[in-house]
Amino acid sequence: MTNPDNTQAPDDTRVRVFDTTLRDGEQAPGFSMTRAQKLRLAHALAELGVDVIEAGFPQASDGDFASVQAIARDVRGSRICALARCQTGDIETAARALEPATAARIHVFIATSPLHREHKLGMSKAQVIDAAVAAVRRARELCTDVEFSAEDAMRSEPDYLAEVFAAVIEAGATTLNVPDTVGYTTPAEMGERIRYLKAHVRGIERAVLSVHCHDDLGMAVANSLAAVAAGARQVECTLTGIGERAGNAALEEVAMALATRAELFGAATNLKTPKLYPTARLLAQITGQPIPRNKAIVGENAFAHESGIHQHGMLKHRGTYEIMRPEDVGFARSQLVLGKHSGRHALRERLAALGHQPADAELDQIFTRFKTLADKKREVFDSDLEALALGRDGEALGPWRIVQLNATSHLGGSGSASVRLAHEDGRGASEAAIGDGPVDAALRAIGRAVGQTFELVDFNIRALSEGGDAQGQATLGVRHNGKELRGRGVSTDIVEAAALAALEIANRIERATPASTATTPLAAVNDR
Repeated sequence: MTNPDNTQAPDDTRVRVFDTTLRDGEQAPGFSMTRAQKLRLAHALAELGVDVIEAGFPQASDGDFASVQAIARDVRGSRICALARCQTGDIETAARALEPATAARIHVFIATSPLHREHKLGMSKAQVIDAAVAAVRRARELCTDVEFSAEDAMRSEPDYLAEVFAAVIEAGATTLNVPDTVGYTTPAEMGERIRYLKAHVRGIERAVLSVHCHDDLGMAVANSLAAVAAGARQVECTLTGIGERAGNAALEEVAMALATRAELFGAATNLKTPKLYPTARLLAQITGQPIPRNKAIVGENAFAHESGIHQHGMLKHRGTYEIMRPEDVGFARSQLVLGKHSGRHALRERLAALGHQPADAELDQIFTRFKTLADKKREVFDSDLEALALGRDGEALGPWRIVQLNATSHLGGSGSASVRLAHEDGRGASEAAIGDGPVDAALRAIGRAVGQTFELVDFNIRALSEGGDAQGQATLGVRHNGKELRGRGVSTDIVEAAALAALEIANRIERATPASTATTPLAAVNDR
């Protein structure tokens, strides 16, 4: 049961999504964001359908205060939340930051476990309760929606935790959060704790039980789901699971587990699930931290199949090897990735998509050459398949190859490039161009040299290794005669990688063009 239209679930079965990407998530090394970036992501989270956006910890710094205030002022559709310790100054600062919000929440916390009481706070059980009650009361004077978190709740004594929660409900807390602060808990323990609290906290019917699970033992999502199964109705999570140490429960995994196993959990979120992948991609773009290929739900491999057995099954019925529709999380479609494990069925299907319909005997020959090539390459791309289908060596570089490439950056952002190409028939071509930068100039020069016109619609660079001499892979998406083509190039120089990707596309176009209709006018790569 997915929720692409954001249809509201009944309150007793609705799981509220409390997103803390901008607060707990940003605390992870390498994931810090500027105020403008936080605001952009907050708008995307609201469009995704997140119930509560924890925008930050205003008392932490002037920058955090300004970010929370900007989000409270500009973002609509989600409740905006600010974190505060159980201290008057924190709470009043949070309230000031939240003043512009149409719907606000103050989130106060204090540790309750014996370890934290003794070694961090130096407070008795009674003192912790007094501080929690005073904080909730002050927060309620400033905001009608107050959440209380018992930090390190899962290592707190169950009866004492129930006592604390009863006291803060009486003081006005409307949401009670049970954090597994250090990721120590197992799903069985989490389910047991939620059931205990529902049975033993006085006034629990007046509050929503929430969980905030960390992933130190890799069980954050499992623990969150166990809590939902036991009756929790808010999950605190982050996009792609970013956060302190090993991270938090991944928002997209929790949401799709509830949607896919609706018959088991009997609960649903109000997220617009087709926005999951685009929102996760936005986070990756903002932080510069790529999504791992094997990341559940939103990784590039989440709906990709290479094994021949799996591909055969997928071609027969997608349900054989997919439990979700890629469209329901924002992917355009499933991918049958061709590699050494792929079979004839997937090869035939991809060739047909590229416009080739080989007879069975010809397919056998192509398949043999494909397997030889796939043993040498991690992934076989469309250009490789077209070369095989046209009877060429799948590793051939032609007909054009780069003999010389010079590129220069100019102060102010422009660049120039010159290329000298050689054709397998003995021809040569040399061109130069000026562009928005050295990459753009190199692409323009190559377009002119080969006499082709194509429009650049996508350009992506990613590192394939580490260190100063790391190889980078450039991926280009080009529109030519109404068709979108993709090329890839690998080099330790990003300009060269982009040029190789452009040349791959140019070679594909020429190989597919009959000699009698080939043209040789000057051409340029259009501005992106």
